[in-house]
Amino acid sequence: MTKGRLEAFSDGVIAILITIMVLELKVPHASTLEALRPLIPVFLSYVLSFIYLGIYWNNHHHMLQAVRQVNGGVLWANMHLLFWLSLIPFVTAWSGENLFSAVPVALYGVVLMMSAIAYYILSRLLISHHGQDSTLAIALGRDFKGKISVVIYALAVLLSFLNPWLSLMLYVAVAIMWLIPDRRIERTLSS
Repeated sequence: MTKGRLEAFSDGVIAILITIMVLELKVPHASTLEALRPLIPVFLSYVLSFIYLGIYWNNHHHMLQAVRQVNGGVLWANMHLLFWLSLIPFVTAWSGENLFSAVPVALYGVVLMMSAIAYYILSRLLISHHGQDSTLAIALGRDFKGKISVVIYALAVLLSFLNPWLSLMLYVAVAIMWLIPDRRIERTLSS
């Protein structure tokens, strides 16, 4: 099967998720800057989640540029990834509305961790489908960044019960680590 429908569907889902998140930013009734103060946690949560969805969209796009086709297993693995990404608007709103308290921050981390695991599964199925000598397999190599991200998320989830702000800093650190699209794929495709 060609990859076009999978790419188009994934792009559409991510666009909808971003739209859902922005709709959670409620407009204050007053016209003063002070009226925006209660929205700061919700807005910060939105910014981090927007960045995460952008990272997934960018890296998903790059990954699919390195493959020619997909199969049924890849389609289901992609749906698995989209399932976890679809929970981001919920955990974003819950974290922001509850001033980044422990349980919402922990659940935010669980969703990020499961999204990372789902992305890893998708990449491994694509490599399996195209072979260990494929462009994607060569580009990803041992995928240290993907594996260490899962470890950091797991650590952050546990730490959220001690210090949710430290967990949030770890989530930000992983986002910074992934902010630039994976250049390994670009380099491999251009060589």
